[in-house]
Amino acid sequence: METSKIIELLVVGMLGALAAVIANKGIAVFNDGLRPIIPQFLDNKIGRKELAATSFALGFGLVIGFGIPVSVGASIILVHSILLATDIIGTWSPGGMKGVIISAIIGGIYGIAIVLGLQYIVDLFAMLPVNFLDALAKVGAPVIVAFSVFPSLAVAYQHGFKKGAITFGTSIFFMFLVKEFGVIQISDTATLKLSVEGTTLLVGMAFMIFFSLGEKGSGSANQQLVSIFAERVKRIKSNWIILAVMGGLVSAATSLLILAGDPISQKLMIEGLYSEAALAAFARGIGFIPLVFSTAIVTGVYGPAGTTFVFVIGILFRGNPLLAFVAGFAVIVVEILLLDSAAKGLDKFPGVREMGEHIRTAMNKVLEVGLLIGGALASEAIAPGIGYFWVIGIYLLNKTAKKPLVDLAVGPVAAISLGLLVNILALVGLFTIPTV
Repeated sequence: METSKIIELLVVGMLGALAAVIANKGIAVFNDGLRPIIPQFLDNKIGRKELAATSFALGFGLVIGFGIPVSVGASIILVHSILLATDIIGTWSPGGMKGVIISAIIGGIYGIAIVLGLQYIVDLFAMLPVNFLDALAKVGAPVIVAFSVFPSLAVAYQHGFKKGAITFGTSIFFMFLVKEFGVIQISDTATLKLSVEGTTLLVGMAFMIFFSLGEKGSGSANQQLVSIFAERVKRIKSNWIILAVMGGLVSAATSLLILAGDPISQKLMIEGLYSEAALAAFARGIGFIPLVFSTAIVTGVYGPAGTTFVFVIGILFRGNPLLAFVAGFAVIVVEILLLDSAAKGLDKFPGVREMGEHIRTAMNKVLEVGLLIGGALASEAIAPGIGYFWVIGIYLLNKTAKKPLVDLAVGPVAAISLGLLVNILALVGLFTIPTV
């Protein structure tokens, strides 16, 4: 095997291993829909089994239905193929040092396997009588947009329905605005696309802080500095080294032309249009700042690729993985420092500390509804005419169980269990495979 190929496999193997480990520890996950759920696990509101089922339902459909198909036949792999899967590997591994070791081994092997044999994975899941994994992508569809609702709900909990409705109304106005005018053409090959959900979330959070100005904060300024935002970011800061190393590995893999952050820059890189690819990746990074920063400040969980500017670094330093690693490392450090400054700025507002419990409650309620709806959509796609019955029945029966699942996990678990059930029934001739 050539030396260059060995280096590629080594880099992607380390990337897969580290990404799975930080997902296992709840430090960072790539799936934006999974990030708000990690604190529920860290606060012992859901167990690891429920987290694993939710992670699988949110991510696997995207891996099989988006990441891998876009990467098949291409010389450059879409990052979703690796980092969405390492989210799943990390959350499915047990806790403690045992889980770290298992995550690292499986994550590393998976990363190398993806480079060596994408098509085999696609063919494997195509062999199922009913390939329900594509439908599982629908589980996560409502989650990010639903998460953008939580500031409105938190405001309503603390300040009443009227102010909550004002926050919600303004948020939905900006959602329409960004959806209609949020794509800015930078050049013939690059556009800046603002995140609809991220911008909506920022607007809601701005109202949340604005209304908190009318609240007289109890305690001293030092007490206010330990409010929920500072505590969440403090957790990210405590893991800055491992996050920076992760960012460096992403940049190094990109510089070796084995990884791309999005389909547009991927195609441009394949065609040798590196300047255009860097510009497209840069524009995408700007568009991701609101979503990544907002969810990081609120959840204390970061992304393994940060705001995705590490891909720009990789393209600019193509062919030189060592320099790309150093520059990518530095970019993540700067991002975390900016994140810390943003959180400290929020903590200066009186009343924010008192809003912490309302924020946690609102996040939990919104995610419960979002995942239940997503589970229903996925189940109906798996078994049309049966899926809604299945999810509603599971949800209501779960309420009567002696040891019920938490509401957060019902939708994903119902969708996964239905997918397994229809495959068993199809094998014995009791289920007709739905035609598209």
